[in-house]
Amino acid sequence: MLRSISLAVFLAVVPATAFANSCPTIMAAIDAALPTATLSEADMTKVKELRAQGETLHAAGDHAGSEAALNQAKTMLGI
Repeated sequence: MLRSISLAVFLAVVPATAFANSCPTIMAAIDAALPTATLSEADMTKVKELRAQGETLHAAGDHAGSEAALNQAKTMLGI
């Protein structure tokens, strides 16, 4: 019984940990695309704000919110 409970908890935690690691990967992709991006000044400002918001949310543990902001920035950059 204890083994089953431990296994269930382990399987619930492992995917959350895997997804938590995707935020830095998305931030790196945004950082790599920024220098060569051809966006208007307003769009570039918005992308940078979304990137900063994603990093803040990631640090606070809100990985879903972080990924949402970061993916919006990626869409604006066309990556």
